[in-house]
Amino acid sequence: MIKLTKRQDEILQIVKENGPITGKEIAEMLSLSRAALRPDLAILTKSGNLDARPRVGYLYNHNYNLKQEAKHFIHQKVADFKAHPIVVEKSASVYDAIVQLFLEDVGTLYAVDSEGHLAGVISRKDLLRAAIGNQNLNELPVSVIMTRMPNIITIHPEETLLEAAKKMINFHVDSLPVVKEVEQQENTYLLLGRITKTTITRAYVELIEAKSY
Repeated sequence: MIKLTKRQDEILQIVKENGPITGKEIAEMLSLSRAALRPDLAILTKSGNLDARPRVGYLYNHNYNLKQEAKHFIHQKVADFKAHPIVVEKSASVYDAIVQLFLEDVGTLYAVDSEGHLAGVISRKDLLRAAIGNQNLNELPVSVIMTRMPNIITIHPEETLLEAAKKMINFHVDSLPVVKEVEQQENTYLLLGRITKTTITRAYVELIEAKSY
């Protein structure tokens, strides 16, 4: 992203407030000659800050700022936005999992073993399917209905929010467990947090609002 000079910032503000506006009009407002202004206008146009239209003048390119904000957003790390995971023991009953789901008001639970390693993922659909089956939910363990490794889609703290969003879209899931590999143990992960569609939406809104002030 090009760092603008004070005069270039002034030009942007003028065009933003008065556009479409001609180069002659901008020069008059800044008490400059058109020749002195020409290099700044060239830079602002080539960088995408301004649009130049023949016989119309210069227009402020609102899409440029949106693109810059999007670039800033997509490079944010999962580690900075992950939330606390809502977990149950893999030996817990489906009934207990349903209660936990509604008490925490979440869409996904993560099952862990006695060492805190990710053992499975339980979605609302999994619990609904089990409940419709008219089974004794107090005796049915979540380990029977959960998605197990290696079929769990995970995300690492150093990955970006864009990568998290792509995984959710591509694999049709509403959340991802944020994990760290356990050394020398294949498909064994320590559960660090969670990233959800709501998390990503909230992060985007917060970043945009922060840039607005």
